[in-house]
Amino acid sequence: MESHALLIGATLSAGTVLALAALGLLINEKAGVVNLGAEGMMLCAALAGFATVVHTGSAWLGFAAGMAAGALLATLFGVLVIWLNTNQYATGLALSLFGAGFSAFAGTGYVQARLPERPRYAMTLLGDVPLLGPALFRQHPLVYLSMLLTLGLIWFLYRSRAGLVLRCVGESPASAHTLGYPVRRIRLAAVAAGGALCGLAGAYVSTVYTPLWVEGLVAGRGWIALALTTFATWRPARVLLGAYLFGGVTMLQFHLQASGVQAASQLLSMLPYVATIVVLALISRNPAWIRANLPASLGKPFYPGS
Repeated sequence: MESHALLIGATLSAGTVLALAALGLLINEKAGVVNLGAEGMMLCAALAGFATVVHTGSAWLGFAAGMAAGALLATLFGVLVIWLNTNQYATGLALSLFGAGFSAFAGTGYVQARLPERPRYAMTLLGDVPLLGPALFRQHPLVYLSMLLTLGLIWFLYRSRAGLVLRCVGESPASAHTLGYPVRRIRLAAVAAGGALCGLAGAYVSTVYTPLWVEGLVAGRGWIALALTTFATWRPARVLLGAYLFGGVTMLQFHLQASGVQAASQLLSMLPYVATIVVLALISRNPAWIRANLPASLGKPFYPGS
């Protein structure tokens, strides 16, 4: 019973990392921009958040630093692809490589650093309920924030005028431009907001999920988050559910090892990535479903003067 509660709780925590990053990428893609630099942004944000907590002792300042780092890198990416019309895919890959290299170089002095003791979170009374209490009501506040963020994003995209404009920019930027909307500035704002969420996910990894700093700490989660947006067919609720699914697969490897399953650790570590490939392969068998949900101008540059 206790092991199942721990597995559920760990799944929610692992899924939160993917949910925050994937929701950020979803905002990008709803505006018509593909950012393949999530891994690099998350690594730089993880270092920024970790270093901030080491020097200030404040986890919330660490989250703010991670968001700022992610937003800064995303803004740089946005200027390159939106105003200078560089290739979105190549620029995103360059950002991912830059983030990996820069974080490894700048983080050398923090490899042995330790974070201060963090408080334990639990809801009064609910945290003591058997099974559900430890699994659902002793989580970090960001776990619940990611759920609220999903609900807020659903309302924003489908119930607000600003969300309608954002989706219009992703579907038909020429029409939005004709109506007088600043397409480039809207896209840049979406890219910066998405980068901030990727940065928050990176800071969560280094300060809560795995409270340490080592090179390559994010371990491919940025790429999984990118695949998750396609898996969810660009729907926020599906992003959250998919994040918990992949989070559960990630935690399953540790649960199996703790249960005494005799299997090579390398094979178990492959589970999240194998699951990602399998899911994308299954989705690709129905291209009409993807086209029905895919933002029409995703990955396509926009030239206001044309």
